[in-house]
Amino acid sequence: MAALVYVALGSNLDGPAGQVRRAIAELGRAPSIHLRRVSRLYRSPPLGPAGQPDYINAVAEAETGLSPQALLAALQAMELAQGRVRTGGRWGPRPLDLDILLYADRRIHTPDLRIPHPRMAERAFVLYPLYEIAPGLEIPGRGPLRRLLHDCPPKGLEPLDEG
Repeated sequence: MAALVYVALGSNLDGPAGQVRRAIAELGRAPSIHLRRVSRLYRSPPLGPAGQPDYINAVAEAETGLSPQALLAALQAMELAQGRVRTGGRWGPRPLDLDILLYADRRIHTPDLRIPHPRMAERAFVLYPLYEIAPGLEIPGRGPLRRLLHDCPPKGLEPLDEG
C-alpha cells in the first residue's frame, strides 16, 4: 500500500535552482515514487555558518510503496548523484539536500531517521512551501500546519517568479 510522503528539497551550491529542479525531475522518474505535487521554488537565507549563499527550497508531495528507510536511501542516492558529500557538518553549503518531512501519519525515531522532521516547525522554508501544496495538513504530534505557519514568520523567505 502506498504512503503519502512529503519531501523538502534545498540547494545553495552549483546552480541551486537547477539542482532543485533536477531533483524534482528525478523524484518523478524514480521507481516506486509517484510525484503528485510540487511547490514553487523559494529563496531563503542560509542557516548555520556565515558567508554561504542563499538556499533555493521547495517541497514535494509523493506516494511511495517504499519503506521509510528505503525512501531515505533513495533520497540519499539522489543527493550523491548530484554531488553531495556528507562531511558530518550541519547546515553548511551543499548542492542538494533532501529530507523526509512526513511519511503518512507515522512517527519514527531511529538514529538515522526522525519523522516528522524534528525541526520542520521552526523552518519557514519548509512550512510555507508545504502549506502551498497541502494547506489542510495535520502534522502528527504537532497539530494543524496552519497553526505552525502562524507561529513561524517568513524571515526573508521569497517565492521565485516561475513566470
